[in-house]
Amino acid sequence: MKKFLLVLGMITCMIGMTACGKQAEAVKPIMDEATATSAAEFTVDLIAQIMESGLTEQYAEDPVISKALESWEKALPDIGDYKKIVSSEATIDDKQAVVNVTIEGTEHDAVVEVIIGKEEYVSITTNVMYSFGELMTKAGLNTLMGMGTVFIVLILISLIISCFNFIPKIQEKFGKKTETTTTAAVAAPVIAAPATEENLADDLELVAVISAAIAASEGAASTDGFVVRSIRRVNAGKWQRA
Repeated sequence: MKKFLLVLGMITCMIGMTACGKQAEAVKPIMDEATATSAAEFTVDLIAQIMESGLTEQYAEDPVISKALESWEKALPDIGDYKKIVSSEATIDDKQAVVNVTIEGTEHDAVVEVIIGKEEYVSITTNVMYSFGELMTKAGLNTLMGMGTVFIVLILISLIISCFNFIPKIQEKFGKKTETTTTAAVAAPVIAAPATEENLADDLELVAVISAAIAASEGAASTDGFVVRSIRRVNAGKWQRA
């Protein structure tokens, strides 16, 4: 029994040592801190020199360097003139090395994050270091802009909704005008037609009466031989044949 426990303990120790060895190999960093820091600082200096010399177009085909130059250019107005590297801090594991390089500028300091993979650079990003007061001011301005936009949109919506009350009135006015125009256009011919017929009938009756009176005064039996070409008024109550 004692021999069995002794053998079991030895096997357990061997397994533990093997596991510790594998774990140590798994967390082996891809490079040492000095190498990662030196490479990151050299890269930051190189980016600054490229921006100062205006040779950004030469690195347009390199996606990592071109994005690094774009990030530096966006941050440069807040950084001001680049002075020097202040410090570097590296975090390294078995996959990549992340180095934060702090630089000094005339306006603001900044942190350039350089991520290095096993065979190439992964990304390079420049982040401006703002003071607490500046961060609060920007947050307040963003809040005011957001709230102002919301209130403006609400005011516009309320104005549009209030305009809906005038739409029925406008439609009613246009409807009345159209109805009046249509009624006048239809009624005009109906009124004019009877007046013309009445005038013609009165003229014919007047001609017949006058012809009969003239025939009687001449002693004629009928009015067949008389032709009334025109009638004019001589004085009140009397008519003369022309």
